[in-house]
Amino acid sequence: MQITHVEVVPLELKLRQPYQTAYRDAVDRAAAVFIRIDTRQGDVAWGCAAFDPALTGETLEEVTRVCQTCADHAVDLNPLNTEYALAKLAGLAEDSPSARCAFDIAFYDLLGLAAGMPLHRLLGGYRYRIQTSITLGIASVQETVERARQRARQGFRILKLKGGLDPEEDVRRVRAVRAALPRLILRLDADGGYSVQQALDVARALEDSLEMLEQPTPAPEPPGDPSPGQAAPARGLEDLCQVTQYSPVPILADQSLMGPPSALEIAGRRAAHGMSIKLATCGGLRCARQVDAIARAAHMDTMVGCINEPALAIAAGLGLALSSPSVRYADLDGHFDLENDPTVPGFRFEEGWLIATDVPGLGCSVEL
Repeated sequence: MQITHVEVVPLELKLRQPYQTAYRDAVDRAAAVFIRIDTRQGDVAWGCAAFDPALTGETLEEVTRVCQTCADHAVDLNPLNTEYALAKLAGLAEDSPSARCAFDIAFYDLLGLAAGMPLHRLLGGYRYRIQTSITLGIASVQETVERARQRARQGFRILKLKGGLDPEEDVRRVRAVRAALPRLILRLDADGGYSVQQALDVARALEDSLEMLEQPTPAPEPPGDPSPGQAAPARGLEDLCQVTQYSPVPILADQSLMGPPSALEIAGRRAAHGMSIKLATCGGLRCARQVDAIARAAHMDTMVGCINEPALAIAAGLGLALSSPSVRYADLDGHFDLENDPTVPGFRFEEGWLIATDVPGLGCSVEL
């Protein structure tokens, strides 16, 4: 298979419903860079670089520039030599995990097209559907309940509430949603906003209400993984370890996890009960599968999560979630509120379930 042309298209996508988190106010739009790869054999594959500036420090201009640099070099690579090709491009996009992710999922799309297999079967084929949560931003108790009812009417059966600004208010919000919708599964994501004591107080107060508590305490600083061969930074994991040791609710590491080195540190220290894997922040499927393997070896659950990202990127995360028995949770909702997503997804959403099809590769088309 020979690549003949790579096109890089940056886009800004609006959100239908703005939201707030512990680390970002009034999020009302998302940026993405689409990658189109044409081959001499007539195949067309797509990739997508989505990013959250607060998590990775990336900007649209920088990501677009790095993607173009990778595009200029990709025409000299055989995409079916996936490990070699992605290792070469990773060296050009060392500081841009979203750009690495874009070419990673595009090359896996090509691999699936060449094999005539959908991504989830190509990667392992463990299941064909998984339930996803939908995220509710930080809001008043009344507004949180109203939004929860709205999402329940849309078919969602798992809700993830954002928190981390006010632990007592978070407890009230979760209890109010539990009272209003007793049959739904609830998760709480503190985005690193609690102290150890606050996290334990919240976990104990909501022991009978929460499926899990995500990233209760701050992640290590500076963000990201160390250079190859160096140990992951320990600062920040001490608090997470303490919460995990005493919490009656399962604890998942999110911002503390940026790639395989940090996954090894979390697993080795039993700093959490599970790990939340985001393709956009760890650099794509190649890296995410390594993290999932580490978690599986450590007998830890994983959740495949996302940021605000097009359905094309969600399809890649879904492929991973469906391929591995280690994946217990899915939080693949980043595309639902995007107004101008050019992706035509191949997967379906039915009563809270994301369901794959047998269309080869990512199974999506893109209308640009």
